[in-house]
Parts: sequence; structure tokens; C-alpha cells
Amino acid sequence: MVSQLDTVTVAQIERAFGVKGEVKVRSLTDVPGRLEALTAVTVVGKDGRTLDTTVTHIRKTGTGFILGLAALTNPEDVAQWRGALIQVPRGRMPPLPHGQYYECDLIGLAVQTEQGEPIGVLDQIWESPGNHIFVVRQGAKETLIPAAKDVVANVDLEAGVMTVRMIEGLTE
Repeated sequence: MVSQLDTVTVAQIERAFGVKGEVKVRSLTDVPGRLEALTAVTVVGKDGRTLDTTVTHIRKTGTGFILGLAALTNPEDVAQWRGALIQVPRGRMPPLPHGQYYECDLIGLAVQTEQGEPIGVLDQIWESPGNHIFVVRQGAKETLIPAAKDVVANVDLEAGVMTVRMIEGLTE
């Protein structure tokens, strides 16, 4: 099995599509053509199971993509992998420009203020028309932080920390 640091998550399985084992996926990448170029992938289930398989075909739909995966041949197979992540080896992904990050690298970062006060852990990234929204959780508390350059002061992947400038209205 490939470690999480050696892979990049590019999509998430939403549901079965049709009766031949195709899957409807939500793209987790904003680089054009990245999903269309997939060949071999690893599917990582919510329970930690993994499945190495090949992509037989892919097509764009209105809000996502339909993939054929060689290892999934019917809706029952797909049901076992609903919500699973589709990952590819990091070496197959092009490096990003300075200041841009793969979503899978940001999830799990500790988030703190410029003064070093902990806010929580980046748990999810939501898409919105203006910009993405970072969902940061600390226990039962949830803080929504815009993924904007004037808010995100620094991202240190090696240290596992994102530093943000607190603006009025971000916290209670």
C-alpha cells in the first residue's frame, strides 16, 4: 500500500451510475484535464481499505465525471466504495506554482492565528462562487475561514500548520 504522503487525492466517489459498475465522482482538483488523463488509480475507502485498479473510461457530466473502473463491474461493487477517495501517485502530478496546494495536503493541517493561538484542524474544504471555504474544527466548534490570500498568511506543509489573519466576524 502507498502511504498518504506519496499520493494525491483527485476525486471522491459519490454513487453508482448505471448497471455496469460505473461511478459518478466529484472532482477534487481544479487543474483542467487532470481527471481525463487518469489511467491507474488507488481507491481508498472510508474504512481504510484500498483497491488498486485501472480507469477504463471517463467522461464529463454537468457537475462531475463518470468513470469506469476495471475492478468495479456492477452497482453492488460500487456501493461498497461510496464516499471513497480516488488517489494517484504524487509523482504523476505536476508541481503546483508557489502558493498553490493540493486539497489533500491542506486537510489535517493545524490552523492558528498570527499570534499563535490555535483555531483547530482543517477538516474540509467547501467550494463557493467567490472562493473556497476552509472548515476548521476544534472539538464541537466549527470555524469557517475564506481561502483568500488576505486571510491565509502562511502555509507550512512540513510543520503541518496554516497561519491565518483573523478578520472581524471569523470567530465568535
